[in-house]
Amino acid sequence: MQYRAGCDHEKLSVLGYGCMRFTKKGTGIDKEKAEKEILYAIKKGVNYFDTAYIYPGSEAVLGEILEKNSLRDQVNIATKLPHYMIRSGDAIEKIFQEELKRLRTDHIDYYLMHMVNDVAAWERVKKYGIEEWIAEKKACGQIRHVGFSYHGHSSAFKELVDAYPWEFCQIQYNYMDENAQAGRAGLLYAREKGLPVVIMEPLRGGRLVNLLPKEAKEIIRKEGGGRTPAELAFRWLYDQPEVKVVLSGMNSLEMIKENVRVAQETRPHSMTEEERALLEKVKGAINATIKVGCTGCAYCMPCPKNVDIPGAFRSYNAAFAEGRVSAKRDYMQNTLMRGETSSASQCVKCGKCETHCPQHIPIREKLAEAAKVLEGPEYKIAKKVIKTGKIFG
Repeated sequence: MQYRAGCDHEKLSVLGYGCMRFTKKGTGIDKEKAEKEILYAIKKGVNYFDTAYIYPGSEAVLGEILEKNSLRDQVNIATKLPHYMIRSGDAIEKIFQEELKRLRTDHIDYYLMHMVNDVAAWERVKKYGIEEWIAEKKACGQIRHVGFSYHGHSSAFKELVDAYPWEFCQIQYNYMDENAQAGRAGLLYAREKGLPVVIMEPLRGGRLVNLLPKEAKEIIRKEGGGRTPAELAFRWLYDQPEVKVVLSGMNSLEMIKENVRVAQETRPHSMTEEERALLEKVKGAINATIKVGCTGCAYCMPCPKNVDIPGAFRSYNAAFAEGRVSAKRDYMQNTLMRGETSSASQCVKCGKCETHCPQHIPIREKLAEAAKVLEGPEYKIAKKVIKTGKIFG
C-alpha cells in the first residue's frame, strides 16, 4: 500500500474505505460479507475508514467488526457530526456519545462536521458552543483531529477553510469535477493552508463507471490500454500529490483487489500524456450529454437570493448524463444541508448573474428548467422539514 501524510504527518493509506455502501441484506447490512471485505482491506494495508452518523447501520457494523477482530488500534476511524440536525448544545454531545457507542471506541481519529457547505452553516452551529465542545473533546483525547466535509463551490470553500483552525478536510473531486464544487482550486488552497485533503466521490458514486455514456465507454475500450474506467479515475487522483486519501465505497472483494492494486502502483506525476488525452476525450463524450454549458467558474455568484447557480446546473446536467435519482439526491444535499437554502426555485429573475456569465448562458431560463426537473414533491417536503427545524432538539 502507498501512504501519504495525514494530520501530524501520520501515515494514511491513499486508498480509504468508504463505509456508506456496505452490501444490504434484508433491512440491514450483510455483516458477514462486510467483515470479510474489511479484513481483506486491512490485511492489504488500508488504514482509513470513513463513516457517518446518518449512514444507516454503518457505524455500528464497522465498530462491531473492528472490536471482534481486535483491529481498532490498527486503523483510523473517520465519522461525522450532522450539524444540520443540531438544534441545541446538548444535541451535539448526545450524538457524539451515540457514535462512540456504535463504533465501540473511546475516541474518533478524524472527526468531521458533515456537509458544511458555507460559512453561514458553521456560524449557525457555533451558536451552540461547537468550538468550545471541540476544544474539550480534543483536550480529553476523544477527538484526535477535526475537519469538515464539503459540497459547496470554491469561493465558499476558501472562506470556510479560513473560518476555523481545521486540521483536514474532505471534498468531492474527480476528473469531471475538476472545476466544480471545491475543485482543484480548493484542493490547492487547502494545501497552501496545510490541510490534508481526503477525496470522496472519486467515481461520482459509481457513475463514472456504470453510467458512462456509450461513447465514453467505447473510447476507454479502444484506447485505454486495458485499464478500466475506475482505474483511470483513481490514477488521475493519485497522480496529484495534494490528494492524501481517496475514499472508495467498496462492497466486493473484486473491487477491493482492483483498488488496492491501483493504489499500490500509482505514484504522483505518473500519468502519461496519452492517459491525460484519453480522459479529455472521455470528458468530451460525457459533456456532449449536458443541458447547460456551465463551466463552474462562479462568475455569476453570489446570487442576491442565495441560489447556488453552478451547483444547480451541475445537478441538472447530471440528471441527464448520469441519472435523475442520484442527481436529485446530490442536489438535495447541496442546496438544503447548509446554513441557508440555495434552491434554483429561489431565483426571482433579476438577471444580475447573466451580466457576468462568460459563457452567455440564459441563466434565468435554465434555472427554471433545473427547478422543474430537480425539485419534485420529495424535495419540497424535505425543504419544509428543514426550514421548520423539526429534526433534532
